[in-house]
Amino acid sequence: MRHLLDWLDIDDATWQACIDEALAFERDRSRDADRFLGRALGLVFFNDSLRTRVSMELAARELGANPVTVTPGSGTWGFAWDEGVAMTGGEAEHIKEAVGVLSRYCHGLGVRLFAGGTDRALDVSDARLKTFAAASTVPVLNLESAARHPCQALADASVLYRYFDGETVGRKFVLTWAWHPKALPMAVPNSTLLMASRLGMDVTVARPEGFELDDSVMEAARRQAAAHGATVTETTDMDAAMDGAQIVYAKAWGGNERYTDPEAEVARRNSHKDWCVTAERMAKTDIASFMHCLPVRRGVVVEDAVLDEGPSLHLDQAEFRLHAQKAILSMLWGAL
Repeated sequence: MRHLLDWLDIDDATWQACIDEALAFERDRSRDADRFLGRALGLVFFNDSLRTRVSMELAARELGANPVTVTPGSGTWGFAWDEGVAMTGGEAEHIKEAVGVLSRYCHGLGVRLFAGGTDRALDVSDARLKTFAAASTVPVLNLESAARHPCQALADASVLYRYFDGETVGRKFVLTWAWHPKALPMAVPNSTLLMASRLGMDVTVARPEGFELDDSVMEAARRQAAAHGATVTETTDMDAAMDGAQIVYAKAWGGNERYTDPEAEVARRNSHKDWCVTAERMAKTDIASFMHCLPVRRGVVVEDAVLDEGPSLHLDQAEFRLHAQKAILSMLWGAL
């Protein structure tokens, strides 16, 4: 049995096969419509979703499987997570029984489980995702957790692979922090950095002081980049990072102080409202295309002109969520 919790757990050959499969589904969306006829896919969404939920349900249906979506706390019992604690509160069912039951109904499970934002160790380690997977007897797919978003990563990798005709090595990729009124989690920036470095792109992470990505993620990205003939660098100068960029990927995320001093994090974050991807900044690039995972706040993270006048790949990324998730299901269910 294979889970997909983090692409770091998956070898390069399988990663490339998934990219190739996603591209094949993009060329022919209706291919293999009965590939998984009679299978059931349980989707558990602890958090809101548009692209992930719709694309995942469609991916299952278009391959012949039956998706069943569960939203804990809305029409289901509340779930308890702690071990060895008497359940005297409002939670009526433990996650072990909930996942155990779903495993007997379904042939695979997807789970969306965001960072809590209060316990750094819990979030960085993806402890709750791992608890969910440990309770399952069928393959588990991470639909975005505290630390990773593998579905987005494969979709983005496939878009980039198509965009550069497979020649991604040595391309200049900028992952830039952007201001946001909320302290957002790090799953997408973590996965974006790891994805681009695995494609052999020269990645620059642009972010203000206090908004560093976790050391373990940076180290893994540097190892991957080195293995594929590329580099990973950091800068606190957004404008300098734009020079010569071929891809600019914007994403907001919270500062490290959110776990120790939330008020200080808010003050620090709000001092960087100028970190917005503007048309003027994009003009410094090598005719770079803009990327964002969506949803995106216009006029906050990026100017309207960047999205509307382009070049921008944000809608291609959203479309490829469907194709990439078909490839992932094929991997998890042994048809790749």
